[in-house]
Amino acid sequence: MDVDDRRRWLIWISLSEIGTMLVFSSYSALLPILQKEWALTNSQAGWIYSSYQIGYILSVVFLTSLTDYVNPRYIYVLTAFWSGISGILFSLWAEGFYSAWILRTLMGIGFAGTYMPGLRMVSEKFPSHKRGRAVGIYVGTFSLGVSLSLFLTGFIHSLLSWRWAFFITSLGPISGGAIAFFRLGEIRWARQEEIRKVPLREVLQNRPVLMMIGGYVAHMWELFGMRGWMVAFLTACLLTAQVDFSRAVSLSAAIAGVVTLVGAISNVLGGMVSDRFGRVNTVIVIMLGSGLLSFLIGWTRTFPFGLVLTLSILYGFLVTGESSVLSTGVTELAHPAGLGRTMALQSLLGWGAASLSPIAFGYILDITNPAGALDRLGYVPNWGWAFMSLGIGVLLGPLAVWRIKKWTGQPT
Repeated sequence: MDVDDRRRWLIWISLSEIGTMLVFSSYSALLPILQKEWALTNSQAGWIYSSYQIGYILSVVFLTSLTDYVNPRYIYVLTAFWSGISGILFSLWAEGFYSAWILRTLMGIGFAGTYMPGLRMVSEKFPSHKRGRAVGIYVGTFSLGVSLSLFLTGFIHSLLSWRWAFFITSLGPISGGAIAFFRLGEIRWARQEEIRKVPLREVLQNRPVLMMIGGYVAHMWELFGMRGWMVAFLTACLLTAQVDFSRAVSLSAAIAGVVTLVGAISNVLGGMVSDRFGRVNTVIVIMLGSGLLSFLIGWTRTFPFGLVLTLSILYGFLVTGESSVLSTGVTELAHPAGLGRTMALQSLLGWGAASLSPIAFGYILDITNPAGALDRLGYVPNWGWAFMSLGIGVLLGPLAVWRIKKWTGQPT
């Protein structure tokens, strides 16, 4: 496959990925409205958000490991349709905590079969010296899809209702699966039977890859705690500034979309920078910057909203900047024969952190805010400690990845 063919292929899989991601942020975009309508506590709201990640981790080990034996394109197409159908069922049947939790979990199972198998296809399609940029585009497209999910959900809700917003965005994964089926073509991949099998024990003994996965875990803790609660935080800031509730939610969803969109740009830039200056160096610098903002932003609810907006956009840029770098580093440090298992371990641990972080964030909000504050004020007033928990988690990332230089003997 020549360079132009690879570029066209990358465009098609990126468009497919955008479609699969349109359901990703539909819940968080409308969290303030659903929390009020269903009388959810902050911890319950966090559980529903995390159910998507829980569904992901329940199935990702099996589905990602399966790519060692089954062409990942087939897994990708089938689970994209699964995700879309589950989203449609959510739009029809969700009516409270338990039904929403179950249906979002089913949607997360569908996501498990698209994101990491898609990442494997991209990693194997491009040579090592171009992989950082290609993976950066793929992971950046993830952020673009999340951003569009926020925009579309908020926009459709403002015109129709939240159920219509969930229904229409659920057509995205079905469209993405159709694109993958008709446009990606046959994918060549290294079947496990054709090369030396690598036992799980050998994967776990690969210290550099475990440290890179450790950085990924720290990254996911911060990223999904932030994404899960950003709309609610911005809504609280706007309500403090005396903006009408309905308008505050719609505006917050749009702003959160911008915050996520700049992450798509930083993913691509992060991959390109890491190709030149090294994976570890890039990860450390970006994580230190995003960690600092996690420590600061939660205390800014009463600040002028222009300042909050500026910090939020910078936060969105930094919080995702190392994502593609970490994923590229894992594929490079893993043994080729155990790539599926290594990526499955990365997903299990990283998305495990992603599922726990929003729940912990919600519990901290419940603990650090006055009882009944949401009913009396219409928003939660105290956000600082919850965001600081994200900063503490992400700063463990640089502590993990810097040791890779010592073990590999390279300026990674």
